[in-house]
Amino acid sequence: MLLPDPQSAIRNPRFRVAVVGGGITGLAAANRVIELCREQSRPLELALFEAGPHVGGVVATEHRDGYLVERGADSFITNKPWGIDLCRRLGLEDDLIPTDETFRRSLVLRKGKPLPVPEGFMLLSPAKVWPVIASPIFSPFGKLRMGCEYFVRRRTENGDESLASFVRRRFGREALERLVQPLVGGIYTSDPEKLSLLATMPRFREMEREHRSLIRASRKEAAERTAAETSGSGARYGLFVTLRNGLSSLLEALRARVDAGGTVRFGASVRNVKPLATGGWRLEFGDATTAEFDSVILAVRAYQASAMLRDFDSELADALKQIEYASTAIVVSGHRLPDVAHPLDAFGLVVPAIEKRKILAVSFASRKFPGRAPDGRVLLRTFVGGAMQPELMRLSDEEMTDLVKRELGEILGVSGAPDFMDVVRYENAMPQYHVDHLDRIARIDSLAAKHPGLQLAGNAYYGVGIPDCIHSGERAAERVVAASSAFAPKHV
Repeated sequence: MLLPDPQSAIRNPRFRVAVVGGGITGLAAANRVIELCREQSRPLELALFEAGPHVGGVVATEHRDGYLVERGADSFITNKPWGIDLCRRLGLEDDLIPTDETFRRSLVLRKGKPLPVPEGFMLLSPAKVWPVIASPIFSPFGKLRMGCEYFVRRRTENGDESLASFVRRRFGREALERLVQPLVGGIYTSDPEKLSLLATMPRFREMEREHRSLIRASRKEAAERTAAETSGSGARYGLFVTLRNGLSSLLEALRARVDAGGTVRFGASVRNVKPLATGGWRLEFGDATTAEFDSVILAVRAYQASAMLRDFDSELADALKQIEYASTAIVVSGHRLPDVAHPLDAFGLVVPAIEKRKILAVSFASRKFPGRAPDGRVLLRTFVGGAMQPELMRLSDEEMTDLVKRELGEILGVSGAPDFMDVVRYENAMPQYHVDHLDRIARIDSLAAKHPGLQLAGNAYYGVGIPDCIHSGERAAERVVAASSAFAPKHV
């Protein structure tokens, strides 16, 4: 086990921390280290290294001709507290805005026609029965099979199972293919036949164990939520929020904190991370330079961390490399409202794989949040690729925009020349939480625990959303500070 050398700490009283990766995880980690050292009055030397030309990762906001364009993530969930909490600490709470209730529903494609997702459908389970019965999304047999969920026995095995297996077992094939697959696919860009239930939707397993019927459990949860909202004890925001001037506002606030308490280096590609015999770590960069630190946080993709660590811990590197990734693209486009035949009376549209289309989903971005498009215009974000259509990522930008134009035209009646249409690619950026993902992460955690001055953080481990990334970065920061505190010199 590698521990900081106490004599080294005395010789160099400043706590030297490197954060590798300038996405939301790395920035949150760096900010938390600064906060903790300030609370402890510990001298700190912090450096954040980003291989690219700017911070942000999957968060990037662009203002153009009256449009507010999110080129990556456009919002975050509120039932995980870490995003809201960080905004509060950064003084951004008053800039948080909820979704527009006017359009608060989703659509799903059925035989080429956008139809409303039944009211009260909670990703895997309906909280209301009548909207499902009345919906043309399902056949009469499909509805009957879903209703039989009341009588399906609990699963007795304790191990993981795929999301597809779980939904088919409880609700039948139609529920999976017509609704659950596109809804969950829009979150994880994954194949539900491989997606881990325990790593992505564990509460549904708990609902099954506690209530046996998910319909019964969902109805109970919905009633409790309504009672809380009626009594005024509900959450201040809806399920999703964003920042008034875009999510880059969060990055800018974090960057300002890191600049004030440390340094940021761009174009700094880390090739190797190696332990020092005296304690601490040496970073080796692509330009053959090196730097030494007491602790290192790797806030990069799992396969990138694997490459950095292979020379000194091949077992940990191999475990990290087992996490697979998928690629996706977002085609962002601005349109005149008269050029769109569909009323766009929803937050967006998801597309089941059985529809055999070339897009995964379309987010009606300017319907979700105000101030995203000029008057008389609409902003769309169309998703392409993912684990189930990886071949589409080989298309050129021109071919992809042509494909999206055709799909939007056929599905939503979009015509005319768009104000703009940009392709934003995220190659090998989405970790795939395959069955037994939690076992793989437990092994990674066990191997990494041998090196307390080294921490791993990011969306590859315990969640893919912005709050998950923030939490992962902040936990890594708290661990490196805690691991080093025993050897920190006392300051008067």
